[in-house]
Amino acid sequence: MKAIWNGVVLAESEKTIVVEGNHYFPPDSIKPEFFKKSETKTICGWKGVASYYSVQVADRTNKDCAWYYEEPTDAAKQIKNYVAFWNGVKII
Repeated sequence: MKAIWNGVVLAESEKTIVVEGNHYFPPDSIKPEFFKKSETKTICGWKGVASYYSVQVADRTNKDCAWYYEEPTDAAKQIKNYVAFWNGVKII
């Protein structure tokens, strides 16, 4: 699987975990040079508190387009620190 935005591969892995239709990429599969931690947090009733990354490619920024769970609940522990995408990031 690949996560692509603005013509650039942001993450690539054969070992994504699919939860609620979203592919979660292993932390070591993302290309860190494109990611910047965000202050944004949201809460999922069963996965816990999600943290976000914004992605920058060339002169374009996609704010909060990637999320991950640093301390997921026991029910979601398999996706700890795995990264999922939305907001125009294509998963192929």
